[in-house]
Amino acid sequence: MHDMRLLWCHGSLSSPWGAKSMALAETARGMGLTMEGPDFSDQDDPDSRVDRLVSILAEDDRPAILAGSSMGGYVAAAASMAARVPAIFLLAPAFYLPGYAMHVFSNLPDLVTVVHGWDDDVVPVDNAIRFARTHKATLHVLPDGHRLENSVDELRTLFARFLATAITNDASNRP
Repeated sequence: MHDMRLLWCHGSLSSPWGAKSMALAETARGMGLTMEGPDFSDQDDPDSRVDRLVSILAEDDRPAILAGSSMGGYVAAAASMAARVPAIFLLAPAFYLPGYAMHVFSNLPDLVTVVHGWDDDVVPVDNAIRFARTHKATLHVLPDGHRLENSVDELRTLFARFLATAITNDASNRP
């Protein structure tokens, strides 16, 4: 086991444990990490979710890897600026949309991976490209829609590669 937390931030209209998050949790388990899935479904406002996640992160002083989908991607990125987060993995993140307070991100972790679908009809792929270009994030654009439901195997592969890098970076940063 690694001395690191892994938290999943679900999207606006979903629950913590859908097919995507279950697949990613299984991938994480195979690498010695247990993925936690806080339930934000009682909060419609993305920035209230950010505040809740920052509070959850403050309860434990271990570094936390954050992963999130859609609104959860926004929540993960925004919260990572206020906590000890070495890496974020974002699926179709809801960036640059009306109703979201933050449009400029700073102090992001060194390891940021974004996965988006070319055919996303909820969050334009151009938003992910803009974010990735601005923050020099790794970007994977897949032939899929917003939910990335046809790309679960590829998501698992990308997530495993991302986690391996995050774990290696954590180990090399220890005294």
